Amino acid sequence: MAPRPHRHALPVALVLVLGLVFPSAAHAQAAKADPLPSWNDGPVKQAILGFVARVTTEGSPDFLPEEERIAVFDNDGTLWQEKPAVQGAFLVERVKALAAKDPSLRQRQPFKALLEGDVDTLMEGGEKALMELFAATHANMTQEQFQSEVRQFLKTARHPKLGVPYTQLAYQPMLELLQYLRDNGFQTWISSGGGIDFMRVFSEEVYGIPPERVIGSSLEEKFEKRGGRDVLWREPRLDHLNDKEGKPVGNDLHIGRPPVFVAGNVRSGGDIAMLSASHQRRGPSFQLLINHDDAAREFAYQEKDGASLRAAKEGGWNVVSMRDDWKSVFSGAR
Repeated sequence: MAPRPHRHALPVALVLVLGLVFPSAAHAQAAKADPLPSWNDGPVKQAILGFVARVTTEGSPDFLPEEERIAVFDNDGTLWQEKPAVQGAFLVERVKALAAKDPSLRQRQPFKALLEGDVDTLMEGGEKALMELFAATHANMTQEQFQSEVRQFLKTARHPKLGVPYTQLAYQPMLELLQYLRDNGFQTWISSGGGIDFMRVFSEEVYGIPPERVIGSSLEEKFEKRGGRDVLWREPRLDHLNDKEGKPVGNDLHIGRPPVFVAGNVRSGGDIAMLSASHQRRGPSFQLLINHDDAAREFAYQEKDGASLRAAKEGGWNVVSMRDDWKSVFSGAR
């Protein structure tokens, strides 16, 4: 079923006429006529428009009331770039700052390996090394202190290759998709393996997603008195890992309804479980997988075993080719 036209959209002929006299007005009307202007007019775009039309049209066998229109998006590699993962870059900068205050860290593992880029030694350290790094950079502080550190990092840090703030590297087509879904009565959520408190600092400003609709990995917290104040204290222990099979669990805990629209991306297979869970729900559903195949405008990478693309083929999910389906990539039109 074709999507319903915008109630206030002008006829195409009138848009063309306006373009001769008032180019900016014509552009604005064209944007209204096409809710996804940064998407090429291919099968994936048409599938999105068709799905939204079906679930929002009363009388359609796939109609869903607004309370059931839940859309969940992975963050890294789905809504913005993930090379490097922004929270990883934050962790490295925090370790550098700590080492500047305490030079002995430069000779102590796993800090030494991180600062020297010694990936093999880091991998050998396993979960214990990772948790030690997280304890030093993400824990043993108040929630207020942590959020302040994240805000300062995002204010000053630049992508090492693209040279702009990370907050300018959201994908323009996905920003349009988020808004299009919200315009059609969907709730938009983030469900990521990244830290819930890290993402909540910027999710509303960058994506229009409020912090209460962000799901992610989390450390244990305690409410206790520190320095004469009652504070939320971040403990150096993992509470929930919101990755792979942990994502459907996190979604259920936070949302309480099965998502009908789910988007993830290739890289680690971390979104397969979330996409699969959505695909198996009763009633209509839509699965979107971002394939990073555009080395010219972004990066080209996939999993070595091709797990995500294989799962997409088996499940009939919609695969986005960044190279072929997107007219532009970043919100800054890079």
